[in-house]
Amino acid sequence: MTARFHNPVDTRFGCGSLRDLASLTENQKVALVIFPEARALGLLGRLQLLLGERLVHVVEDVQPNPDVAQLRHTYERFWHEAADCQTVIAVGGGSAIDTAKALIVGTESGSFDELLGLLSTGQAFVPARAKSLIAAPTTAGTGSEVTPWATIWDAGNQKKYSLHLDCTWPKVAIVDPELMLTVPAGVTVSTGLDALSHALESIWNVNANPLSDTFAVSAIEDILDCLPQLRRDLGNRELRSRMALAALKAGMAFSNTKTALAHSISYEMTLRYGLPHGIACSFTLPLVLGLAWGRDEARDRTLQRVFGPDLRKAQARLREFLHSLEVKTEFGDYGVTAREAEAIIEFAMQGARGKNFIGSQAA
Repeated sequence: MTARFHNPVDTRFGCGSLRDLASLTENQKVALVIFPEARALGLLGRLQLLLGERLVHVVEDVQPNPDVAQLRHTYERFWHEAADCQTVIAVGGGSAIDTAKALIVGTESGSFDELLGLLSTGQAFVPARAKSLIAAPTTAGTGSEVTPWATIWDAGNQKKYSLHLDCTWPKVAIVDPELMLTVPAGVTVSTGLDALSHALESIWNVNANPLSDTFAVSAIEDILDCLPQLRRDLGNRELRSRMALAALKAGMAFSNTKTALAHSISYEMTLRYGLPHGIACSFTLPLVLGLAWGRDEARDRTLQRVFGPDLRKAQARLREFLHSLEVKTEFGDYGVTAREAEAIIEFAMQGARGKNFIGSQAA
């Protein structure tokens, strides 16, 4: 078989790489999207000093799982007040980067509802105007800094929108592990499990190839070894760097394959049961591993590079790993009945991400 791998993001990795923002934005007007706690942590002040007068607009009220109810005002204020900026810088977790991706896609009218109308068609479109994006994750997990996708939620109507355009690929990703040193244990675990899910989902995937597998296998091995250690030693710079690199590799893997069944299941678990994304997409990994095993010889060989040839041992290893991080692995643990779980899985198989799963046709 032949394989193709494409990722257009200029990626900077390493402690201190955040300083590259100064040279990357020289002679530009920029807007900053950042998480609310950044001000108290001193990060917002640091960025203001670094960027100086080129910083013309700041969004610091980013909420988890960006929802249309809050995004509408943020979007329309951005295009009213900062329409002349060239670049948006997102500093934060997946929610900050997803928010920034929504902001950079400009509509003719400047109306957020016009953007939702375009997204609701499910078809690609060329935006009336767009900004460049620089993404600097503060968690090791999202992968959004090297992928074009953003998820926009509509909790009121129990819907989600997937944003994916040529312009939503970040122009530059800055992965600076120093930004992750203050992340608390719960978020460290949840985001790390999101990265693990990205890597596994890129293997049991109809779009997988040997190049994406290389990133995925390396990421999985690092996360399985590193995340429990990091949970016990949150200030360890070496472990933070290892997890940051593992999450980046997982992002590179699924930037070419997209995600699959575990993520498709997660959307329902987040909308209906309020589970944080990292937990929602990872608690089913042992189950989905069992559904994937035996579907495709090449995929089995890749999975067995990590887990060995015995499915039961592989599933047990994943369950024990999740349990060691205090993550429960059964639908019933989250108040979902067996019948409801069956319906969620069946519905997830029919979703766009579910159809990427190697077992979806057999289902």
